[in-house]
Parts: sequence; structure tokens; C-alpha cells
Amino acid sequence: MITMRSFVSVSALVLFLFATPGCGPKAYTQGDYDDPTKVRLLDDKFNEADMQQMADEIVRAMVACPEVANAKQSPVVIVERVQNRTEEHIDMQSLTDKIRTALIKSRKVRFVNKEQRETLEDEYKYNEGGSVSGPTAKQRGKQIGADYIMEGSIATNIQQVGNDKLIYYKLTMNLTNLETSVIDCVEEKELRKKYRKQSVGL
Repeated sequence: MITMRSFVSVSALVLFLFATPGCGPKAYTQGDYDDPTKVRLLDDKFNEADMQQMADEIVRAMVACPEVANAKQSPVVIVERVQNRTEEHIDMQSLTDKIRTALIKSRKVRFVNKEQRETLEDEYKYNEGGSVSGPTAKQRGKQIGADYIMEGSIATNIQQVGNDKLIYYKLTMNLTNLETSVIDCVEEKELRKKYRKQSVGL
């Protein structure tokens, strides 16, 4: 039978364990700003430095493509989200947005906002309902047609030999002519990272 003294002792021990620093999950309570362009390989996962390098290389190649660089007017592009063909969780929307943002800033291409087509259709209907004054009402039929579709994928290959681990990433992006279905521009960016397993002593 559990005595009152034993119950009090057990309760005190439980409270002590929960209250003792280091026994529970640690909370990060103090921080500082870090340079997002600095490469820090904290683990063997795809990181923001990898994303930045790949996006920069793709953008340089796309704006140098003759069909883009020599165009009389900036080509209009529809961008599809980059496909993830790896076994790793990668924020593909962020990678796609980074490439699109850099290309827009280059002033060499323009993008159609495909994701907002449903919202645009709702706005056209609202404008047609009479609630918007005539001079400012937007009408259908004035959108600019796209010249290209930009799409691509990222793949990886992992090799482990002894304590060494090699991770290879390849990002491939295509610019397909919407009228002819010909791939006018294509570019690949490759990354290889090497890690060594650390021995854990007892």
C-alpha cells in the first residue's frame, strides 16, 4: 500500500524532473540575424544556399538565350512550379518564386500570373455588375497572351561509400515556345555536396 509519505516523495521527484533544465525540450529564446547568402552546411539536406545558386545560374542562362536576348519585345512567360523528383522534402514553390522573381527583375521577360486567373475572372464579373464606374471598369479581351511556358524539375542521386556521402542535385529548366511547342531554351544547374560521417565516442 502506498503511504502518504511515499506519494509525496514520488510527486516531488516528478516535479523536480520537469523543472530541471535540460530534461525537457529546449526552447530557442535568444537569437540574432544571420547572413542568408552565407553558405552553412548544417546538415545533409537541400538548403537555401543550394536554392540560391541554382536560381542564379538558371536566370543567367535564360536571359542569355538568343530567343530571349535578341527578342524585339520582352517575351511573356507562364511559369509552372518546378517538379520535385527527389526523395527529399524541398519547398518547390520557393524555388519557383525565386527564379521567377529574378527573371522579372532582369527586365528580359514578363510573366503571366496564371495562379490568379480565377480571381481575375471574379473581378471581371464584378466589374460587369455595374458596381464599378465605367472609366475604371476592367473588361475581358485585353490580357496579353503568353509566348513561352517555363517548366522544369530537380533530381538527385545519393552515393554512400564508407563514411562518405555524396549528394548530387540537378535542376533542369525548359522554355517551350507556346506557338510551335519547340523548346527554345534549356539549362541545367548541377550541385554536388560531400559529407563525412563523424565517429561518436563513448
